[in-house]
Amino acid sequence: MRPRIVLVSLAFVSGCTAGPSLETRGAVTASPGDSEHLTIGSAGFTESDLLAQMYALLLEQAGYKTSMLTVANRELYEPALESGQIDVVPEYAATFADWLNAKTNGADAPPAGSPDLDATMAALRKLATPRGLTVLAPGRAVDQNAFAVTETYARRHHLKTLGDLGRSGLKVRLAAGDECVQRPYCEPGLKKTYGIDITAVDPKGVGTTQAKRAVQNGQDQMVLTTTTDATLDDFGLVLLADDKHLQNADYIVPVVNRSRAGSEGVTKALGKLNDVLTTDDLASMNQQVDSWRRLPQDVARTYLEDKGLLK
Repeated sequence: MRPRIVLVSLAFVSGCTAGPSLETRGAVTASPGDSEHLTIGSAGFTESDLLAQMYALLLEQAGYKTSMLTVANRELYEPALESGQIDVVPEYAATFADWLNAKTNGADAPPAGSPDLDATMAALRKLATPRGLTVLAPGRAVDQNAFAVTETYARRHHLKTLGDLGRSGLKVRLAAGDECVQRPYCEPGLKKTYGIDITAVDPKGVGTTQAKRAVQNGQDQMVLTTTTDATLDDFGLVLLADDKHLQNADYIVPVVNRSRAGSEGVTKALGKLNDVLTTDDLASMNQQVDSWRRLPQDVARTYLEDKGLLK
């Protein structure tokens, strides 16, 4: 049986409460719940849809009934998770830690996420627990910011890592988002950590077709994308390894509403995915949906069956 998918209007979700008050959070976090019916949240992009579908299938096999809500805005789905309108969502450890940190401590608070997974998870759980949320264990799959060049460029200059590029002394025009000039993981970090000579940032977005074409045709030399980008081969691009760990630990983690989905049954069911899912697996599944036009639920089911996780 496939999970029921419900597309939710922003007006509906905006009615969610902002989560438990400071006075009542103790009750929310007092004991883990085990609701029979669980609502899985998706952020509405391919990878989130795939993860949500896999979560739903694994939970159904464990005896839960599931439905899905697609809410594309974290500002809306996170309060829905706190309030119990959503019970489970796939998240990214460092990004979610920084988001909760800003929500809790203000936009100018020092970052909570870092390249250190253990430190990031500790910070994330400290921020999530008072909100009635439980962050389950991360697996091996990570969706980090990443940088790609053409295969020809990499071969010509003997580049496999960002460190290689820094040592080469090559001048690099970077296709990325507007914010790259200020973000520590982007232009400033590439210069400071790797010594890469960034001559300009071409504001074409993160991993967009326009940005990748600009690198493909030689207008730019490198593009900001992600480690699970499914279309790099289509443009003749390859990733350069982040050998000095500039990027934050954006490992995929399930986050659950503790009072409804904090049970051992949920943890065990979702934990099965950690043993098999890799970054390359996610990129492959993204490609099947984005390039081959397969349905996320079909790709998710086939993957779980192939890995022996579905009977």
